Order: sequence, then structure tokens, then C-alpha cells
Amino acid sequence: MGSTPSKEMESKKPEAQSRPQTSPVDDDEPDEWDKRIYSTGCADENTKLTDCYYEKKDWRLCKDEMERFRQCWKAQGNEKRTDMKDN
Repeated sequence: MGSTPSKEMESKKPEAQSRPQTSPVDDDEPDEWDKRIYSTGCADENTKLTDCYYEKKDWRLCKDEMERFRQCWKAQGNEKRTDMKDN
């Protein structure tokens, strides 16, 4: 009758997932994404930043975490990794 979803439909919403896993056997092995993040030297700062966004759903509320990540990125010399050059 109305456009309001029923309680039954609301309970069937998919739960948020981070990244799909290939199999439970290699669950402890870092995937390509993890390897890239670890290689920056800023994995902890990245985790804190993404956790903040996950909890608050608004990047503007994660300014402190973003600044710590930026400072780490700069201190580790990662700016050169992401420099784009015009051809």
C-alpha cells in the first residue's frame, strides 16, 4: 500500500563487508591490497583513517586521522610513488 519497506525486507539487507576473501585457508596471508598498504609504511594510519570513516560515514569528521595519514605518507617519502607525469 505505502512505499515504506516492511520489517521483513529491512531484516534482509546485506551486511557491509570489507574485501571478499578467496578462501578461509589463506585468511592469514596478506593480499595484494594489504601488501601495497604495508609497503607505504603507513598501514596503521590507513587503518585508523578507514575505521574512522566506517564509524562516522563522513570524511569531514576524520580530519585528524587524515592529517596523521598525510604526515606519515610525506615522512615515508611516498609522494614520489604517486607523482603523475604528463607524457
